[in-house]
Amino acid sequence: MYAVKLPVRDLAQSRTWYERVFGFSVEMEFPDADGVVRGISGHLAGLPTTWFALRESPTHAAGVSGFNVVNLAVEDRPALERWSDRLDELGVDHSRIIDASIGWIVVLDDPNGIEIHLYTEQRHGLDQSARPGYGRAVAEEHTATLSTKEF
Repeated sequence: MYAVKLPVRDLAQSRTWYERVFGFSVEMEFPDADGVVRGISGHLAGLPTTWFALRESPTHAAGVSGFNVVNLAVEDRPALERWSDRLDELGVDHSRIIDASIGWIVVLDDPNGIEIHLYTEQRHGLDQSARPGYGRAVAEEHTATLSTKEF
């Protein structure tokens, strides 16, 4: 199981947006001591093994605004093209389809300014390692010496 929790400025606004854009299905809510619901969790459509949560915290939301906190997996380029079309239909601003480090991505911002990447699991086979800001493989012998105890 995986879990993602994002801080938001306005819980109701963010809930509505995630329901509309990603098919967010709320399964739990978390009221504070005063009885006001400040957090919700559930699942995004197509991600049944990932718990997704929103927590109202304007200060933390401001701190991650403009940052890519989460990537959501999309099967392949045609699926990403369908996502791009869907975002257009919903009137959600997003990037064009980008040749990323390994696959293709579409970038969009949620209502809090959190940058979300829809990233394909399918690889495009392009070598982007010489491009600034793009990933490159780490030498296998280096990573083999690390153990989980070091983390």
